[in-house]
Amino acid sequence: MDRGNRRPGFMAVLLIALLFAVSGHNTRASDNSPVQVVDKVDIEKYMGLWYTISSIPQVFTRGCAGGTSAQYALREDGDVDVYNSCFKEDGTVYDVKGKAWVADPETNAKLKVSFVPYIKSDLLAGDYWIIGLGDDYEYAIVGHPQRKSGWILSRTRTLPDSVMKEIKDTLVEQGYDYSRFKKVEQKGYPPPPSMD
Repeated sequence: MDRGNRRPGFMAVLLIALLFAVSGHNTRASDNSPVQVVDKVDIEKYMGLWYTISSIPQVFTRGCAGGTSAQYALREDGDVDVYNSCFKEDGTVYDVKGKAWVADPETNAKLKVSFVPYIKSDLLAGDYWIIGLGDDYEYAIVGHPQRKSGWILSRTRTLPDSVMKEIKDTLVEQGYDYSRFKKVEQKGYPPPPSMD
């Protein structure tokens, strides 16, 4: 598989990071209830490969045709290496590396994610809140405190309809408009590139 232009320039990465932090739009103005995260996340268990099943489209993912994934690896300093990738229409890979860190050590469910190389700054980072999690970490629901973004992640390329219904119910209970979530095509795509 042609990996094409794998690494965007610094300015492109900076733009992606800023868009990640401020992109999206608010849900119903009347919905001011706080988003609730899960009680506890085992960060080590959360590491590894996740496929994006559905998400609220973001500016920086418009070039993705499918096969979108996220890979996480725990660093020695306790932070997390992040590698996001997807396949474009022409089959080339679009990817970006970043870093995440726990913003709420009590639950480990609130993280900050930045795609600005070598800079660890809350100002240049987006909120990554884990608001739903399968008992065996087979799926995760990632949200935002203002519901600007959302992702349904899975360890496999598909999830059963019964699980998707549970996820939908969770998102609706959390004040999300589920119609904003768009399915990400996973069928027919090769395995994601390695994050190394």
